[in-house]
Amino acid sequence: MFKLINIPEHQVGIYFRDEKFVRLLDAGRYWFVDPLGRVQVDVHSLRAPWLVHEKLDVIVKSGALEGRALVLDLQDYERALIWIDGRFSHIVPPGLYAFWTTFRTVKAEIVDARQARFTHTDLPVIVKSQAVERVLEIVTVPANHAGVCFKDGSYVETLPAGRHAFWKNIAEVKVVPIDLRTLILDVAGQEIMTADKVTLRLNALVTYRIVDALQSLSVSDDARQALYRETQLVLRALVGTRELDGFFADRDGVVQELEAALRRRVSAIGLEIVTAGIRDIILPGEMKDLLNKVTEAKKAAEANLIVRREETAAMRSQANTAKLLQDNPTLMRLRELEVLEKIAAHSKLNIVLGEKGLTERLVNVL
Repeated sequence: MFKLINIPEHQVGIYFRDEKFVRLLDAGRYWFVDPLGRVQVDVHSLRAPWLVHEKLDVIVKSGALEGRALVLDLQDYERALIWIDGRFSHIVPPGLYAFWTTFRTVKAEIVDARQARFTHTDLPVIVKSQAVERVLEIVTVPANHAGVCFKDGSYVETLPAGRHAFWKNIAEVKVVPIDLRTLILDVAGQEIMTADKVTLRLNALVTYRIVDALQSLSVSDDARQALYRETQLVLRALVGTRELDGFFADRDGVVQELEAALRRRVSAIGLEIVTAGIRDIILPGEMKDLLNKVTEAKKAAEANLIVRREETAAMRSQANTAKLLQDNPTLMRLRELEVLEKIAAHSKLNIVLGEKGLTERLVNVL
């Protein structure tokens, strides 16, 4: 016949009779005459602010929650950020919600999710909350990278390095990270025939960086592969129009033309050439032996020419000396004395006196 309902402190009772909401019951003891079991009282804690009830819509429409709870009725494109006692709690998707405000300070921040990307000053705190992955997709763009953002296949914006959040179930969002650092492309093993039918094997090195992230994605399916192909074509155009000797003689000019041509071609795909050069030039074995022989012959001819020049210079010097001694007898005698001095210093000098003329000549010399 009678039913006693005891509602402790800091709790509230939701009173139903015949499955119809009647009113809220504050803390206390309540007696109900209920011989047929038509009374139902659901007790909820006011300290746990989120009110979850299967008949929440009925309770909200009755107006019983006014001044006691924060009620949110979120549409399809709305999301709510819930802050409890100044601390972020969670994000709620579309639907009907109620939060008790008797003992806790509850704040709701409603945002429009149709922009797909979610930005907030407290984003680092929000993305670390529990169950955030149910409503948000977190994308991290690495340092020194840019993130090209597409929404439903259309370009939206280019994102800087850092953490970014997007609402789920709103649109198809894709973020492509693009490396903005200086990169190196090794174009190795390129076999190219010169104008005089000599096959060279070249290894080139290209240093580049991406200056337009969107253009590098939209113009070419693979910007790095496109640069590789352009380098191949430019090398063939430069080497194929030169003979072997001209190529080796103007190697610096070939490198300068390679850089200039690549800069013109790859600017359309959002790249910038920093440097380009030819690292290795490999000749066929027979051609290498032949060039070694030619080089050896050239060096031998140059050495022979140098020897002949030195001999000619020495003979010219001797002729000039002889003419000088002939024109100056005193200088001749001084030269003879120097020769005798050198002989006397290193060996025994014997003077044999012969006929008068020779004796007088030696005495005169001495």
